[in-house]
Amino acid sequence: MTKIVFFHSEGHFYGFEEQGHTGFGESGEDILCSAISAMTMLIINTVLVSYATDLEYNIDEETTNISVRCRSALPDYEEDERKSYAISGLFHGYYQQIKDLTEEYYQYLEVELVEKSFDE
Repeated sequence: MTKIVFFHSEGHFYGFEEQGHTGFGESGEDILCSAISAMTMLIINTVLVSYATDLEYNIDEETTNISVRCRSALPDYEEDERKSYAISGLFHGYYQQIKDLTEEYYQYLEVELVEKSFDE
């Protein structure tokens, strides 16, 4: 099972952590795991390239643990309100997509939303 925990602070999404393989299919053939990986990399690349913003991320392929956090998604850390809103919206969209997937793939996927400040 893959567990994804999203981080939220005062109405703003700013990151997530993913752990585990879904187990939906054989390694290398698991379409659910591939979909999650593709969405995760889209988030990382969009924030880094399109928004030209620093992003704290770590991908451990051995343990399948992935951590992604972006200060610029929070208005206290980003002067450009539109940029902050867009980055937070990207994380929020990913959260909604994973929630939708969880309805059908509840045996393979778990999602949680945690309210905490960036520095916790």
